[in-house]
Amino acid sequence: MSNEKALAVFEDFNIRRVYDDKAETWYFSVVDIIAALLQQPDHQAARNYWKVLKNRLNKEESQSVTKCNRLKLPAADGKSYLTDVADPETLLRLIQSVPSPKAEPIKLWLAKVGYERIQDMGDPARSLDRAREYWKQHGRSEKWIQQRMMGQETRNKLTDYWKDHEIKGQDEFAVLTNIIHQEWSGVSVKNHKQIKGLETQNLRDHMSEAELIFTALAELSTRQIAESVLATGMAENAQAGKKGGNIAKKARLELEQTTGKKVVSGDNFLPPGKTAKRIKGRENE
Repeated sequence: MSNEKALAVFEDFNIRRVYDDKAETWYFSVVDIIAALLQQPDHQAARNYWKVLKNRLNKEESQSVTKCNRLKLPAADGKSYLTDVADPETLLRLIQSVPSPKAEPIKLWLAKVGYERIQDMGDPARSLDRAREYWKQHGRSEKWIQQRMMGQETRNKLTDYWKDHEIKGQDEFAVLTNIIHQEWSGVSVKNHKQIKGLETQNLRDHMSEAELIFTALAELSTRQIAESVLATGMAENAQAGKKGGNIAKKARLELEQTTGKKVVSGDNFLPPGKTAKRIKGRENE
């Protein structure tokens, strides 16, 4: 199984997935597909629906359930948990069991994203072009898009360093990411999402330009510090993460003091009616 993980988007719903290099196919989170079918933004409600449906299909000895796998996928809290996943063929059968006007659109969408993967393998720039087009369609400015893509490049260089220096799996990536984020912003990744009213959405896709810039500064600083001392393993890379995050924190505090405006904000790009309940405020240094 490939370590590659990515979010696909169906309308306003993020669908977690992982690519299997040997089978040359995507495995999608069943709960995320159920949420999109039901147009249900409440992840727990979608999980409950799938639990009931899964029990019914098990009693019917449906092959749709027996062909589902369980893989670790990232959750809203930044950690990875075992999650029911299925390939497109199995999902097409499961979709038949869910009364929904979105059944046909999702079938077409599943076929489309599978075909796009084949195209991307021959021309990786296509996936970047699609991401740019998606952000444009959802109201991002060219300036924001450029900053988002530059930040992703910085992020990729950091995770490449981690992979080569004994950081294993998405769980350890998530821990280090949270250390860096907590240090520069004063809040955890989970709390930052709550401040913005996000649930399953990607935090970086809802950051302001300033939040993107400080995130990139923290991750760039972390990588360069790690490289300078050849940080290896969790303990040494966590220390580099705190130092890198602290560099961005000092810059953030200076900017906030000068402008009188907080960098971490509740601003997001959620469509009307999709805004989740937010928590109030955040800890200030």
